Amino acid sequence: MRPGRGRATNGRRGAGRGRSRSGTPGFAGRSAIVTGGGSGIGAALARALVAAGAHVVVTDIDPVAARRVAEEITPGATVTGTARSEALDVTDARAVSDLVGEVVAEHGGLDLMFANAGITWGGDTEQLTLGQWDAIVDVNIRGVVHCVHAAYPEMIRRGTGSLVLTASMGGLCPAGLITSYAMTKHAVVGLGLSLRAEAAGHGVGVTVVCPAAVDTAILDKGELDGFDGRHYYLEGQGVREPLDPDLLAESVLRGVLGNRALVIEPARARATWRLQRLSPALMDTMLTRYVRATRRRRDEGPAGA
Repeated sequence: MRPGRGRATNGRRGAGRGRSRSGTPGFAGRSAIVTGGGSGIGAALARALVAAGAHVVVTDIDPVAARRVAEEITPGATVTGTARSEALDVTDARAVSDLVGEVVAEHGGLDLMFANAGITWGGDTEQLTLGQWDAIVDVNIRGVVHCVHAAYPEMIRRGTGSLVLTASMGGLCPAGLITSYAMTKHAVVGLGLSLRAEAAGHGVGVTVVCPAAVDTAILDKGELDGFDGRHYYLEGQGVREPLDPDLLAESVLRGVLGNRALVIEPARARATWRLQRLSPALMDTMLTRYVRATRRRRDEGPAGA
């Protein structure tokens, strides 16, 4: 699974956390919805958008987290962007549609929909319950579908806008021990790359975000039977530190402006993707060995135990 070892090419770890270091031009006055904006990648996207002058609705299933992010985004003297928060469960199609309608009524349209909310489970696949399968499909696939279903027709009507779908490297490459997550992210990649061909004729852009391990709470969530998610994601990419979400957000905004099909970060992740495309058989062998090593480490427990 690892084409090599080294450090993540993410610049200074934690640098600029809490605000975008440089506003990305081209977003001034644009309206945006960010789902899963109460933490991690979503919060970083909201910070970068406001710094660039956008009017952002930060949404999350946790209203306290969403409100905290919105309140912490303090525009500088030369920044005209704004942020407000809304509680939103992306599995509720009506709620997503209603929010899009509110933004359209307020701003005359919706320019940017960031379908970012997601969950994960990590561990042996046979341990997953049907409830866990249903939950990850509902959030990671249906949640994205609800965002597209609500926002895309409005963008078509105006002949402009961008859909930004957060997937993962797990949507481009196989990933044993996070099979349910990889399945849903492959679906997001397939949706985004396929929709681009239709959306282009309507003046609508579609960008799919596929990062490797990002410094967010999701690294430590969804574990089954001793699965160490943080170790799995970092060692699997051959890096010591996860990617700074603020750096990722800046890369995503550049990708949106350029209507790039895929934003893959960091550089080591792009190398892994190229290896997967060049030699799927080699990647299969590497992943099989990595899964075995991960299970062995889990079963042996901490050194000296």
